[in-house]
Amino acid sequence: MEAAQTAYELGSWAPSWLVGGPLIMLTVVVHVMGLGATRAAHRFAMGRRAHVIRNQVLNFAVIMSVITFMVTLLHILQAAIWAATYVLVGAARSGHDAMLYSLSAMTSYGHAEVFLNPRWQMLGAIEALNGVILIGLSTAFLFAMIQQSWQNHH
Repeated sequence: MEAAQTAYELGSWAPSWLVGGPLIMLTVVVHVMGLGATRAAHRFAMGRRAHVIRNQVLNFAVIMSVITFMVTLLHILQAAIWAATYVLVGAARSGHDAMLYSLSAMTSYGHAEVFLNPRWQMLGAIEALNGVILIGLSTAFLFAMIQQSWQNHH
């Protein structure tokens, strides 16, 4: 009897994985494309060498702030993709709750008092996994941009 219950519980996760797997792929593709566009914009700006700010440290800080803001917008876009999915499948009561839950799951903040429909709770855990992957990509990207920007200023 216990084995049958375990098999049932594992099978109940299938809808979450069927929705979550493609969402992970979609958000990674969107993220990598966005990071690529951010890098291209950085290269364009660096190639022009028309720096209005003469102070190298201040110029570096402004460049990195803009890049970080662009990466933050990417994370917001991906959270919105997950939130829209929560609304579409009926996992969240409203778009507001879905976005709050999504940002909380993606960033592992975890303090929002919003919960998914029990049938879709595994999907929330899958989003948290996706968030770790996306934040890892962003961290690696920002590190590379810091190195590149710093080298270009010295």
